[in-house]
Amino acid sequence: MKFLTVLVLASLWPVCFSGAQETETPKVPGSPGPDFTAGEELFVRNKPAEALPYLEKAFVTDQSNVNAALYLAMCYEQLDRLDEAITIYRRILPLGGAESARIAFNLGNVYYRKGSASSAEQFYTQAIRSDPSYASAYLNRANTRIKTGALRDALPDYERYLSLEPGSPKRPQIEQLVALIQEEFAAEEIRRLMAEEAARAEAERRQRLMDEVSASLQAQADEAEGVSASAEDISGYEGEFELE
Repeated sequence: MKFLTVLVLASLWPVCFSGAQETETPKVPGSPGPDFTAGEELFVRNKPAEALPYLEKAFVTDQSNVNAALYLAMCYEQLDRLDEAITIYRRILPLGGAESARIAFNLGNVYYRKGSASSAEQFYTQAIRSDPSYASAYLNRANTRIKTGALRDALPDYERYLSLEPGSPKRPQIEQLVALIQEEFAAEEIRRLMAEEAARAEAERRQRLMDEVSASLQAQADEAEGVSASAEDISGYEGEFELE
């Protein structure tokens, strides 16, 4: 069942981590200059390598321009320069304003790609705090929790995602995954009960064995006491034995 769970989970990730085409255009107002404008145009045409030098120059010129920083971080992300993406995202997160949830969400995605599930979960949680209706953050946090084995924490996140996105095309896969998680809970309860029963039976076996051994020791002690008492009676007799 764990293998099937992994297969279902894997099918949920591509939509969540598919790159720039899944990233909404930043909405934070900035002061676009010619470098930012050129970089933005190239980025939306899916040319991150060509957009990068323009966006780097725009960011250096005005590091308070959250738009330029977001596009720059997303360029780094698409080019697999993940550490640089993280640096930019973390730098602008306190300045994000209305985009704070999205920046935290993107940070979660980058950390997940780097293999740091705990950091990914942290930033998905921060995105949810910034925007409690951020459906994708619930979905990705649930997937991350599956990765770390926190099934009981993942389940309400999947349910919350489905309540926010009732028409999601991923609903069948999520419902299948939820059913697998619930089956795992049931199997875990059965294993717990079986372990308790095995422990109880083993405790009873040990108790019976201890009772048998202690009873045997007691019987030997009583027998030795009886022999000792008889010897004392004989040694204390001072009369003569007469043959009839």
